[in-house]
Amino acid sequence: MTLPMPALMNSLPKTASTALVLLASVFASSFANAADAPAPPAADGKSVHEKIVDTMTVLAKGPHAGYRANHAKGIVLTGSFTPSASAATLSKAPHFLQTVPVTVRFSNPTGIPTLPDASPNASPHGIAIRFQLPEGAVTDIVSISYNGFPVATPEDFLLFLNAVASTKPDSPKPTPVEQFLATHPAAMKFVSTPKPAPVSFSTLAFYGVNAFQFTNAKGQTEYARYRIEPLDGMKALTPEQASAAAPNYLMDELPTRVAKGPVKFRISAQIAAKGDSINDGTAVWPDDRPQIELGILSLDKMSPDSAAAEKLLAFNPLLLTDGIAPSADPVLLSRPIAYSVSVVRRLTTK
Repeated sequence: MTLPMPALMNSLPKTASTALVLLASVFASSFANAADAPAPPAADGKSVHEKIVDTMTVLAKGPHAGYRANHAKGIVLTGSFTPSASAATLSKAPHFLQTVPVTVRFSNPTGIPTLPDASPNASPHGIAIRFQLPEGAVTDIVSISYNGFPVATPEDFLLFLNAVASTKPDSPKPTPVEQFLATHPAAMKFVSTPKPAPVSFSTLAFYGVNAFQFTNAKGQTEYARYRIEPLDGMKALTPEQASAAAPNYLMDELPTRVAKGPVKFRISAQIAAKGDSINDGTAVWPDDRPQIELGILSLDKMSPDSAAAEKLLAFNPLLLTDGIAPSADPVLLSRPIAYSVSVVRRLTTK
């Protein structure tokens, strides 16, 4: 993968240039095992991924210098992941064999860095987990607090965003977004399903909407999706509590909670059955599919430089390790490209 960075490099401070080079190598390496290469740019010179970032920036009334195009508002913690005894039966990945350090970012969606935490637009929330593997390697999980994705392709995601952007208060009925939702039932379900504001990031469940292929030491393979469940249980605010919540209540609550003890989640893998779609994030698998517990995520410290760390942290769901490979889900394969566009702009926009 080629990132649109060469023309930027000479105009950047040395530290920023170095960061961009490192990020470029991380994102480029993510396609080493990908089943399909990303589509080339359109005739206007912009890929669908860059157009997605452009439209998200418009919707957020940005650009907002130093912030992500999506999930702009977040908070960073550190801790550890301890694998379960059953994790190695699914995959030979190194973090399923021994305890490893982790860096985790919880976030609100949209590119609005001041979005109130209890806003209806602040859900689904996000979690991004970076596992620090032996010999300096890393691997990431990126998930959201909703089981499923509104569309199956990056092209449809761009159409969705453009429909939202072109819908105005005085738009004639049916509006552009109503027309889109009428022809995309998964998107309609995504926007209409209640998503109450959580009591805490630590009382939210998160779901991997993309499938991965897991291979164990015996060479046995399974396709699965991640599930990340809070050990404190899922707890939400009442509508009255949400209306009265402070704009930064989630960001303020988490440090207080962690100071009293670690925040813990159980990470599991939901196994696909024969016939389950593994390349379509809108196709949610039934809850009766078997799950293999992978281990416990324990977060016990706030990052001492959360704001600075957020700017340089670039999570990548295709930054994988031996024992885990991507499916051919086009949204999964596209994510790192859109993320790379956002990263470059985050580090260069002033």
